[in-house]
Amino acid sequence: TQKMAELLGLGDECGDGASGASALAGSCLAGNRLNLDVYPDGCCRFLRLFEGRRGEVVQVEFLRLSANDRFLGTTLGILPHLKHLRSLVLKGGHARDEFGSCQRGSLTSLPPDVRNLKALTHLDLSFNSLSTLPSCILHLPSLRVLLVSHNNLVALPEDFGCLSKLTFFSAMKNQLKELPRSFGELAVLQELDLSENALEFLPEEIGNLHNCTELDLSGNCLSSIPDSLANLKSLRRLHLHSNLLVTVPASLASLPDLSRLDLQNNLLRAVPAEIQTLPFVHLRGNPLGEAEPSPQADESSARRLQRLFLASGEDSFMVTSEGCKVVLACGIHFYFPPGAASDPLRIYFRTLAPDPQWVKLRHHDVLLSGVLELQPHGVKFQQEVQIWMPYTSPQTLHQREVVVRTFSGESWSDLRTRVEQKRKMKKHVAHCCVLHFSWFLVVSRLVQNECQVPTEGTLLFSSVDPNIKVTFPPGVTEETRSVKLQVLPVSPEEIKELTADPGCRASPLLCLSQDSLVDFLRPVRIQLPLPPGVTGLNLDRSRLHLLHGDLDGQTWDDITSQVVLEFTHLYAVFEVTHFSWYWLWYTTKKYIGGMVKKVYERLRMYQVNFIALQRKKDPEQVLLQCVPKHKVDPVLKKLQDRYRGPEPSDMVEMFEGEQFFAAFERGIHIDTDRPDCVDGRLSFIFYSHLKNMKEIYVTSPVDRKGQAVKGQVSFYRGAVPESIPEDASRRRKGPDSLWLATLPIKLPRLKPRWGENPGPLNGFSFPPLNLGNAESGYLTQANLLSIARRVGADWQNIGLNLGLTYQQIERIGYNNREDLHKQILDMLFSWAQQNSEDPNCVSKLITAMKESGRQDIADEVETIIELGRQKYRESIRRVGLEQESSTEDSAIAMT
Repeated sequence: TQKMAELLGLGDECGDGASGASALAGSCLAGNRLNLDVYPDGCCRFLRLFEGRRGEVVQVEFLRLSANDRFLGTTLGILPHLKHLRSLVLKGGHARDEFGSCQRGSLTSLPPDVRNLKALTHLDLSFNSLSTLPSCILHLPSLRVLLVSHNNLVALPEDFGCLSKLTFFSAMKNQLKELPRSFGELAVLQELDLSENALEFLPEEIGNLHNCTELDLSGNCLSSIPDSLANLKSLRRLHLHSNLLVTVPASLASLPDLSRLDLQNNLLRAVPAEIQTLPFVHLRGNPLGEAEPSPQADESSARRLQRLFLASGEDSFMVTSEGCKVVLACGIHFYFPPGAASDPLRIYFRTLAPDPQWVKLRHHDVLLSGVLELQPHGVKFQQEVQIWMPYTSPQTLHQREVVVRTFSGESWSDLRTRVEQKRKMKKHVAHCCVLHFSWFLVVSRLVQNECQVPTEGTLLFSSVDPNIKVTFPPGVTEETRSVKLQVLPVSPEEIKELTADPGCRASPLLCLSQDSLVDFLRPVRIQLPLPPGVTGLNLDRSRLHLLHGDLDGQTWDDITSQVVLEFTHLYAVFEVTHFSWYWLWYTTKKYIGGMVKKVYERLRMYQVNFIALQRKKDPEQVLLQCVPKHKVDPVLKKLQDRYRGPEPSDMVEMFEGEQFFAAFERGIHIDTDRPDCVDGRLSFIFYSHLKNMKEIYVTSPVDRKGQAVKGQVSFYRGAVPESIPEDASRRRKGPDSLWLATLPIKLPRLKPRWGENPGPLNGFSFPPLNLGNAESGYLTQANLLSIARRVGADWQNIGLNLGLTYQQIERIGYNNREDLHKQILDMLFSWAQQNSEDPNCVSKLITAMKESGRQDIADEVETIIELGRQKYRESIRRVGLEQESSTEDSAIAMT
């Protein structure tokens, strides 16, 4: 040892060897652990310790050293003396080259005597220069974890299977071309990572790894995989992306626990139907293409799965036992696998505007889509039906997740959802699988971590903030129960802005819930990080408050004095027996419940502007929209070519899902027969990621005598949602507090009016009409007159899309060449007379308007038709002739 010290030049540096080693031991040796890889001279320190404190060093069980150390070779000769060593880490990668890449360590082999470390269970030799696996490793009888990633291995020993206790093996980023057949003898192996090697094939014996739960073979040169992989019944995740696979065995679909199958970026041209229909399979980057259907598993059938593309006017399709793929005009996709429906079944669908009366959003939820209704409700399928729903991308929402939510008739529940981005369509799509039909919508929610709590207890972490954890001790429950954890991060800047108190800080907001109504039998331990800037060193306990809120967030109570708060340098720890919202605040104020409640409400609100724009070609056509503040400028820029109007309103705050109204005042009038018109006010519901837009035709009901009319549109809060806290509701009572904003509207000087009454006008008469039918809704003569007033100079394009010939269009233009209004009326009524007997004429009119770029008129026609349907149903109910149809009942209830 003295000679070694002289060799290293340690004698003069340390003075007395024993005292120097003692000082080192005090700073480096923590119990049975020796972590020296964080020191540039870690091996040097180890040699000093071994010289002065050998008795303690040989008892070490956990040792970490850097393989970039220049004294590594000398240190390796001492390792066999550490008979109690259980974990040994000799990693490189601690230094970086001039390009920023991790430098590999100098380790090329291990001393043969390392085989004497009989207690060693964990060995990490990553980021080194190993070209072969040291033979001494195969003689470590207790080895369970072996990591040799980022080395230069080209092969593994033929007798590698003798490591019979190995549960985890990682050899990623090497140059392995094949695996030894003895690999199948690793009977207890659970996780195997062989990614980014040069493997060209796998031995059949790999199918003997019956306890393997995760297998990563990505980034290799595999052109096929053995059928024996279907024997891995414990497999949960199989990574095969970035290979050369041209096919995969259909038997992989039979793995009972598989939850992820990644086949991206291969050469797959055909995927068995059993594989493609799995909800967790990933197939991007393959020649088969995202939209191409896969051939059936039965190779005797040459016919591909039927694909149905539905037009905008259609509302149903037929599904047979052979299955099909369906694409709706709105972008929603369905996949019915063969055998999903035993008998032919007609599926009815429609999209609905969400109504807060029955679409119940939870706190901090954001709605990203409309509502999809599929009928017959409750129909049971033999196999899961897949649904892809496009949604608005929540680009401004961080640390959230997207889920499809479904309605059972009594309550909403979240489905297991996978998010995809369709590059060809530039859309975000939410994918889910269901066995029955109901109502569906897409929401963005706070990230939800969940676990099952057994009687022996468990531990639950937050994936948003890993510093937040919940510990369930043994005996905490008699029966297993499900627990969910959500975290809302709140920045110090937000707290400062909302409280106007620069000294006020808060931790992330924690929400805990469970599926049981019974409190826990033993206290549950919760760890929350201290508010930013607060540590155990500068903590003033008198300023720290622990707030508890009920699950609806209605009240916030200071429970600091009711729990035992423990503090570490970074965390506060406390125990509870029931779950709710928990929030840690640091402030000089003594009573803060009201302030916390106010901040919580503000975190759920959106700052919005109102916009009222008039169409340049037809100022009586007014577009109303409620826009979140960050979207105002892009929206105005997009609309400025077609519309003009006042500046947006002042900023207003609204909740997600809150109802409000627009009222036209001072000589401005709207059609009160609209279904969304309530007491002369137009009803809106604010959803931050939906359009919140309506286009309305306004008039002046009084005689203007040729003068322009200066009116206004005012926005008012609607009915108060039930979930709003009491004090917020109290502030909104009274007519003045309901007002939100007002914007001016100016109608131009009155032109000679036409078509006000169904009668002759300068020799032009309007024949009586009833397009459509009573059950689906009529379009009457008065409706056509109203539509005609909005058409404008693009009437010829609309006429052509309606099916009129060029000759008819030219004749109409010539006969009424001095009057645009007559041209429009003649075109519309000519078409109506030709199609009055066609049951689909109204749908054709809607389609023609959309094709002509007049979505506003198409929306008005759809509104008129829907109102007609409602009136028809009401009349049927009044005379007692309503059919006892579950489908009709459901449609009426949801309408």
